[in-house]
Amino acid sequence: MSENTNVDSNEIDKFNSIAASWWDMEGSFKPLHKLNPVRVSYIQQMAGSVAHKELLDIGCGGGILAESLAKLSANVVGIDLAQDSLDVAKLHALEAGVKNVRYQNINAEDFSQQHYQQFDIVTCMEMLEHVPDPESIICAAANACKPGGRVFFSTLNKTAISYLLAIVGAEKVLKLVPNGTHEFEKFIKPAQLIQWAERYGLKIRDAIGLHYNPLNEQFTLKPNIDVNYILYFEKLDQ
Repeated sequence: MSENTNVDSNEIDKFNSIAASWWDMEGSFKPLHKLNPVRVSYIQQMAGSVAHKELLDIGCGGGILAESLAKLSANVVGIDLAQDSLDVAKLHALEAGVKNVRYQNINAEDFSQQHYQQFDIVTCMEMLEHVPDPESIICAAANACKPGGRVFFSTLNKTAISYLLAIVGAEKVLKLVPNGTHEFEKFIKPAQLIQWAERYGLKIRDAIGLHYNPLNEQFTLKPNIDVNYILYFEKLDQ
């Protein structure tokens, strides 16, 4: 592993400290469990099925998304730098009998160099807002993707309403996620993300917003991308 890893050690410590609750449906990661079916469905729709595709999940954490995609017959590799989270992911996959997912403790930049253009689909969800250099992660995702492949990023928009809903609302009022989960300075405007992605041969194909209804505790996809959003790219042939 390279010495200059694109990682905030405080972020790793934060996720390691709550690793045991990754698969607790009522715990710290309850919002991710609620969100997961929506994002899985979107990836399936845009990719035209993930079955039998080689898929990389960058920043996989405890494996919520990675395992779900593996259950749809994708061949999944999940990478993360929080070892405690990876241990939870491995154990849960073992208990669930999911054999077509494997996990590795490695940074995205090194992994993409070792597995250049090997993946049909690359996902990086709810992760870019937790690293010092998100552009470097976007570059790594592009490098890992095959020409003609698909790349998905989700993160938080840098808007006033995003601050109010994601930090004030979700963390401080509704207590959906632990206090301090997000830092507004690390939120990313879609235009900025698209600009970075296009530098590395990714072409934007779709953008959709993720919207949470606290009354029924459900997420839905809507055109408005002011808060949480997913961007879908295709890797241009080179």
